[in-house]
This record gives sequence, C-alpha cells and structure tokens, in this order.
Amino acid sequence: MAAESGRQFWKRSAKLPGSIQPVYGAQHPPLDPRLTKNFIKDRSKANALPMKSKKASSFHEFARNTSDAWDIGDDEDEEFSSSSAQTLNSKVAKATAAQVLENHSKLRAKPERAQSALSDMPTNCKVIKSSSEAQLSRTSEDACVRTPLPKQQSLPLRPVIPLVARISDQNASGAPPMTVREKTRLEKFRQLLSSHNTDLDELRKCSWPGVPREVRPVTWRLLSGYLPANMERRKLTLQRKREEYFGFIQQYYDSRNEEHHQDTYRQIHIDIPRTNPLIPLFQQPLVQEIFERILFIWAIRHPASGYVQGINDLVTPFFVVFLSEYVEEDVENFDVTNLSQDVLRSIEADSFWCMSKLLDGIQDNYTFAQPGIQKKVKALEELVSRIDEQVHNHFRKYEVEYLQFAFRWMNNLLMRELPLRCTIRLWDTYQSEPEGFSHFHLYVCAAFLIKWRKEILDEEDFQGLLMLLQNLPTIHWGNEEIGLLLAEAYRLKYMFADAPNHYRR
Repeated sequence: MAAESGRQFWKRSAKLPGSIQPVYGAQHPPLDPRLTKNFIKDRSKANALPMKSKKASSFHEFARNTSDAWDIGDDEDEEFSSSSAQTLNSKVAKATAAQVLENHSKLRAKPERAQSALSDMPTNCKVIKSSSEAQLSRTSEDACVRTPLPKQQSLPLRPVIPLVARISDQNASGAPPMTVREKTRLEKFRQLLSSHNTDLDELRKCSWPGVPREVRPVTWRLLSGYLPANMERRKLTLQRKREEYFGFIQQYYDSRNEEHHQDTYRQIHIDIPRTNPLIPLFQQPLVQEIFERILFIWAIRHPASGYVQGINDLVTPFFVVFLSEYVEEDVENFDVTNLSQDVLRSIEADSFWCMSKLLDGIQDNYTFAQPGIQKKVKALEELVSRIDEQVHNHFRKYEVEYLQFAFRWMNNLLMRELPLRCTIRLWDTYQSEPEGFSHFHLYVCAAFLIKWRKEILDEEDFQGLLMLLQNLPTIHWGNEEIGLLLAEAYRLKYMFADAPNHYRR
C-alpha cells in the first residue's frame, strides 16, 4: 500500500526532480503548447477532483517516510502541477527532444552565421529580441532612435564569500531602505548618545532587541564600560586609553621572543590564521599582526589565566564593529591598508580594551582547569533535564556527555556555532543584560539546544548525535533567528533564574 501511494506521488508532482517543465533562457525553446494543449485539456477534466484529494494524503504519507523538504504546494504553480506532469506522453517528449537536438546541431554547424547576419544589418534598425519588444516597436515610430542608458560603473572583482562568512545582515550595503520603525529607533539611539550624560539604563533597554549598525561602535564602547556616560569626558578617555595600550606594546611586546613567553606567543601565532578562515579580512597580514599584539598583551597582563585557545575568537566581533565605523561597504573584503595608521591604531586599542572588559566578567572560564566552564556545562545539563526531559534522556541513552559538545559553546560563546553576523547581533543583547556573557549565556545555550530537539531525537547513535551537535546548520541564520533564540532564552531565564531549585535535582 505504501509503495503504491509512493508511486502515485511521484506521478503527480510536477516540481519533483526529473519532471519535465518549461525552461526559459536555455538553448532550446519552452514546450510547444500546441503539442500538449488538447491532450492536457482532456486529461485534466477527468482527473481534477480525485487528484486533489489523493495528493494531500499521498504527500503526508510520503513526508512521514522521508526527511526531504521539497515544497510542492505553491499556489502559483498549482494549476500547472495538477496537469502537466501526468499528461506528457512519449510523443510530446520526442517532439521536444527533436527540437533541442536540431537547435544544438545548428549552433555547432554554423556558429558564424549569427555573427555575419548582425554585421550586415542596417545601422538604423534594432534587433527584435522578444515579442514584447516587437510590440513596443510597432507603437512607436521613432523606436529605433533611443537615448542610450547611462553606463553602469563596473564593480571591482571580489572573491566569492560563502554565506556562512557573510558579516552583514541588515542595514548594510545592498539591503532595502530602513523602515519607519528602524528610522525611529535610530533617531532614539542618536538622541541618547548625544545627550550630555547618556542614560545607560535606557541605552541597555533600547539595545536589547539589537543596535543599528550606524551607532553600534559608540554604543558598544559605552555598554562595555570602556567609555564614560558623560559626553565631555569621552574624547579625553579615548585618547588616554589608546595611549596606555600602545605604552603596553612598547613595554611588553618585545618580550614575546624571550624564553618564558615563547610558548604563549607560539600558540597565539598558530591560532590567528585559524580565526574565521573563510573571511578574507582576517587573513590579511596586517590584521593578523594586530590580533597577535592584542592577544599577547592581554595574556601578559593576565598571568592567572594567560592565553587560552578560544580567546582569539573573542576579538573578532569588536574588530569588525569598530572597523565598520570607518568603512561604509561590507567589511569582508575590505583592504585595511587603505586606512590611515591613526585609524588602525584606534581600532586596535578599542578592540583590546573592550575585549578585556568582556573577559574580566568570565575570566574563571580560562583559569587553570577552566572551572567556570565546568560549572556552566553542569548547570546547562541540569536546566535541560527540567525543560526537556526527553532530550536529556536521549543523551543519556546514547551516552552523550554535555561536556563533549557544550564545552565549546561556553569557551567560544557560541561563536563556532553561529555566523559572525549572528554573533554581533547576539552581543548587542549580551552587553545589554547584566552578566550577559556569563549568566544569560547559559539560557541562550539551553534555548539553542532545544531549538534542534527534532533533529537530536532523530539521531539514534553516539556518533550521529555528536556530528550533529558539532555541525548545526545555522549557515542561513540572521537577525530574525537570533531574535527568536533570545526571546526563548529570556523566557527560560524568567522562569528559572530566580528559582534555582526548579532545575536542581
């Protein structure tokens, strides 16, 4: 019975692979409607009613037996899909194939004919490329004489960036114009930031659902505690802190070649090229030198933890955000050598201080034996056991330990699981939350795990579960998905944060 319904499904669906459909823009024309017109009309009348009822049931039966996600229910294609797939007989197929072969043979035999015909054409006439152009040419006597369109400026050749490596998501170049709501939010931010004393509580409230790209650099400096709320003190503070950072460079950076610092510098030097390897920006030698200085100076000034693998990832969001202050285009391909030395020094110093502020709140994640991460992974396990016992028991059944996948989630703050554009949006909220990078991150990880509960429960062995959890399909994620994730995390925090006994066994 199942096999029969499966065969009926394949016969009916016109959008499945292998079905014959009109192909426009190819070397051969669309199917000739004269060949199929009468045949389709006769068959469609006879089969219209029974097919509609069977289609839905067959599809649901098929969906239960496979994990493929083909969309076969578009309204705009319903009329065509209800008839064309089942009415194409061998005669139609042979006629279409003969046309294709004839066109290809003509192209191979006389490729120069089209070119010579164009060269012999009168100069005061134009080529009619389609029936719509022919119609336009008939309605206008002077259609041959047209004002030439302004020539578009050719774009520079850029390397193709995989979607996972795309940094921009919204309010960037190529995006649609801002809505009225987005303009209102941007104006609200500008009013807050330009006031004599910025109300940081109000700024956090506005930043929770995301910070507009135009004001994100200064907002992040304020929310991280790097800049003071008082407008008059900001310029002097920036100048003093930037000079202080480069004082550290002069004082400590030469010691990287000393014996007791060689291991630290060597590990940093190895990890830097691995940082976002798909994004050309981070593979530029000048950018890698900046990262080496930032990480080495931080490690020297924090001997309790020193440098730990994973800290290198935490520099990248700050660097991209502060770089966007000087770059209007998408930054993935931007050549930083086009910036002045003073601008690069400002970006480097600001990235160092903001990263330091972040790490001050989670430094126990990186001290000996990383006790902070151990506690957070244990808390995640207890929380998941309460909010989704089925997933928790599924892990126990196949002997999957939370530490085997959640350690990286805590160590890298989910940066290895999400595209960088999503991390930047996530950090808008983290910096708006009290203890966002430590406490709130736990609930984000729990919401992130439960987001994939169906896929998790579908895996029925240890290897399959770990492969899934270490390669979750977030390549297409953007602001909308992060917003939903944060909303669920906030719900979990509201339910459990003030009632810790609810998730303690």
